[in-house]
Amino acid sequence: MKTWIAFWNILKKDMRNYYLKPPNISWGIIFPLAWTLMFFIKSGSGFGDVRSILPGIVAMSVLFGTTSMLAVVITFEKKMRSYERLLLAPIPLEVLMLAKTSGAVLIGIANGFVPVIMAAFIVDLSDVAWGEMTAAVTLISVSSTFLGLFVAVSVSEVFEAQTFSNFFRFPMVFLCGLFFPIAALPIILQPLSYILPLTYGADVLHGAINQAAQKPPGLNLAILAGFCIIFFGVSIRNVQRKWIY
Repeated sequence: MKTWIAFWNILKKDMRNYYLKPPNISWGIIFPLAWTLMFFIKSGSGFGDVRSILPGIVAMSVLFGTTSMLAVVITFEKKMRSYERLLLAPIPLEVLMLAKTSGAVLIGIANGFVPVIMAAFIVDLSDVAWGEMTAAVTLISVSSTFLGLFVAVSVSEVFEAQTFSNFFRFPMVFLCGLFFPIAALPIILQPLSYILPLTYGADVLHGAINQAAQKPPGLNLAILAGFCIIFFGVSIRNVQRKWIY
């Protein structure tokens, strides 16, 4: 019970001090809105095109929202030596890191549904497979958060965290089938798409929104869950190696 009280207090502190600040909330709204308008204006094909770009906008909103915030929060606290006090707390390291990442997961899920709410005012989304979409948004948020954790643990400065994050994020935008099929990529780049977790989350979103998935949703979600486990395990190992021993 004491462990989960500590978990809740850490999560509550992070939400209050970092994630629920007005600039971060406005970023979660403005970012997907700006991207939606950009693609809408560029396409010039009418409101019907909103559905085709919606999976990509949702995935990007989750990816950038989670990795940007978490990498900065953890790197900042590590530099200010706040983590030294947390590491002395009598709770398992895995629970501590889950508490530190849960806020980013929740914000990522919320960011993912912002463009969906906007799109609902423009096009009919009554035929969307909401269960599949919710599962995809959740696992994309978890995997992106753990990717941000991996980045934060691997660097020592905030600017390094942002630079390292972009090393992963921007290739995902172009290689993961967010806005055009992976089959349209050059043959030499297609194998890279399948080692990126966002590829599988985006495929579930395409299937849930446009019935255009390339693989069964269960397989995509299972692979995405596997990435979550790998990222979290590698991050815990890095924390133990760099911060404890």
